[in-house]
Amino acid sequence: MRGKPRLFLKRMMIVLNVGAAIIFGLACIAPYLHPTKWWIISFLGLGFAGLLGTLLLFIFFWLFARPRYAFISLVAMILGWKSISVFFAFHKSESFAARKQPGALRVVHWNVARFVEWKRNNNEGSQKRLEMMAQIKAQHADILCLEEFFHSTDSTYYDNLDYVRDKMDYPYAYFSWIEDGYKQWVGEAIFSKHPIIDSGITRFPRPGLPETLIYADIVRGPDTFRVYTTHLQSFRFVKEDYDRIEKIKNRDDSLLENSKSIFSKVKTATVIRSHQADIVRAEIDRSPYPFILTGDLNDVPNSYTYFTIRGNLQDVFLKKELGIGRTFNGLSPTLRIDYIFATHEFEALQFNRLSRDLSDHAMLVADLRLSK
Repeated sequence: MRGKPRLFLKRMMIVLNVGAAIIFGLACIAPYLHPTKWWIISFLGLGFAGLLGTLLLFIFFWLFARPRYAFISLVAMILGWKSISVFFAFHKSESFAARKQPGALRVVHWNVARFVEWKRNNNEGSQKRLEMMAQIKAQHADILCLEEFFHSTDSTYYDNLDYVRDKMDYPYAYFSWIEDGYKQWVGEAIFSKHPIIDSGITRFPRPGLPETLIYADIVRGPDTFRVYTTHLQSFRFVKEDYDRIEKIKNRDDSLLENSKSIFSKVKTATVIRSHQADIVRAEIDRSPYPFILTGDLNDVPNSYTYFTIRGNLQDVFLKKELGIGRTFNGLSPTLRIDYIFATHEFEALQFNRLSRDLSDHAMLVADLRLSK
């Protein structure tokens, strides 16, 4: 009789392992399926980290129980290697050198979360704003790409545009100027120490929201290159949504009710982002110059959004770092949703990720060198 429970357990574990491998495989094809029609599979892409972790646990289990069955997970992981390779960076991370190499172009990308504080005052939030400004200044970057940038021409509020431009020595700037109230604007901004000779904006078809794609054509010495920055549709979770997520984690009685609201927002945002990604891809394909693209894509590497926008561009994090590279401080420790991409005319020299309790996003810093 003792053999029957063991046989049942083994068969059950094989079935579970095969099921996990199939779901992992579906998650790996999520980037190739448009979320408008395949949004359910897109959800699996969001759970890629958990699915990969599950396969690894099965491998360890089988190594001690029946080693040959570890091949179930190994085969799935080999077939899904491309998705793994964009989720995890395999390069040895080196300490970031503050001093730039000759010819290096330093680019900063940061979702500054409207600098936390809007109104002029001297409270704790205002001090955090000054810390953020100090962190930006300390990078000595050539180009700043800032998302959720807040600016106001009302003296009651902070004039961040002129502050960065004048007090931090970035004489050239382009700001998307989408109004967010009376004399208040929120959007994407590009600041440069080098002349901007042209600029432009693409507004996504979501009136009243700050998501845009902007670009600036920049001249440095004999070189002209383009810098894009963008912010795509977020899930727009509010405090009540985060409370619902906690209830789901704790398996409260209201699991179904809480899940409906969360999944509805996730589905809506995922579909909107897919259309925005299509627009971004079409726009960057028209660039007459080598370009750098930074963005808060609000999506993970194993997604239609990431694969569509990245295309054959370099992901600087993957070329220079080791690990997952989390950039968003909420929800999950595996969320890399901020990126710096570049065409292959640029050489990636070094990369840094600064994650402090300032914005809810990490600051990304990359040194690039444009080939002659």
